[in-house]
Parts: sequence; structure tokens; C-alpha cells
Amino acid sequence: MEPTERTTLRRLPERGSHDTAAIYAVVDEALICHVGFVDTHGHPVVIPTIHTRVGDALYFHGSPASRMLRRMKDGVEVCVTVTIVDGLVLARSGFHHSMNYRSVVAFGVAEPVTDAAEQRRVFDALVDHVVPGRAEAVRPMTDKERRGTVLLRLPLTEASFKSRTGPPGDEPEDYELPIWAGVLPVRTTYGPPRPDPASAVDLPVPDHVLER
Repeated sequence: MEPTERTTLRRLPERGSHDTAAIYAVVDEALICHVGFVDTHGHPVVIPTIHTRVGDALYFHGSPASRMLRRMKDGVEVCVTVTIVDGLVLARSGFHHSMNYRSVVAFGVAEPVTDAAEQRRVFDALVDHVVPGRAEAVRPMTDKERRGTVLLRLPLTEASFKSRTGPPGDEPEDYELPIWAGVLPVRTTYGPPRPDPASAVDLPVPDHVLER
């Protein structure tokens, strides 16, 4: 992916890149992203939302009443950020505390998706983004549900990747201090599945849920 004025990394550029594979990997692993835009009153707004990637585009969905989706349909420029925290970096000084992370920042203008076949394909991808294999296990989306959901496509053509890895970067003179320093890894884990108490039938937990 070619760098642009907006995606050129200026602070610690050695930590980042415009590698498409690195960008896609973060987008695919993260469960949510944040979409920044300017509302109709000129106020900056940042909204957390679910996303999915299909090919070289990001997709967003929701209610037609969504302020974010209405503004995106108007053709407003948006900034999408995706962040995964991998560890807490605990240094010998407060100044050098940090986090290990992987992040993506993308810019662009979204466009509505109106083709029914593409809508169904992407809605399945959104479900599978949360739990792979789930789309095949659930009731298919009805035409009423499809028509009542806004779907927007944001081409991933202007984006950058940045990360931090490794131990603290303390001052050399602080290494002899009797203060523990290191990295506390952060991982997303899942607990035991809890069946819906409203279910009329008692079913075993499917493999695609257990494997998540």
C-alpha cells in the first residue's frame, strides 16, 4: 500500500509500515474498530463499532437511524482506527512505561452497498468475524432484515500499520535500580459458553463456539 500525506509515519517511523499483509492481519484479528468523522454540526465524533474485511475493503453495518452511518452515506471523510494491545510495558520510571500494541489507521470515503448478493455475502462475513463458522449455523437473514440494515464499504487504499514490541526502554543508569521491570502480556480469552435460558430446546454447544 503506497504511503500518502495522511498515512506517512512521522514519529518513530521505524515502528510502522504500509505493508498490506500487516494491515489486513490487524483488521482481521480485532473485534472492533473506532470510526472518526465530523457530524452535521461540525463536531468531531468517534464511534466504536464492529467491522469486517472482505477482499480489499472494510465493511460497516447498522440501523438506518445510526448517526455514523448516515454521515458516511453522505460521503464524509472518515478515519478508522484499529488497535490490539499485546502487553503492558512496566519500566523503572513512570516516564518510560508504555504498551506493546499493533494498530492500523485508515482514511477514506465509504459507499453504500445495494447489491443483494454482496449484502448477503458481507453479512455472513460480519457474523463469521465474531465467531468463525457461525454464519452457517444460524437462520439465514430475511429480506426484511436485509432491507432494514445499512451496509457501507470503505476501500482499504489509504492506511498504515504501527506497532511496539519488546521490553522497556529505560535510561541505562536506571538498570541498577532495585525496581522490577518487564512486560505483562495481554491476551483475549473466553470463558465457558452460557446457553440462552430462553431456548426452547436443550442443545450441545457447537464446535465453532467451543473453538473460539
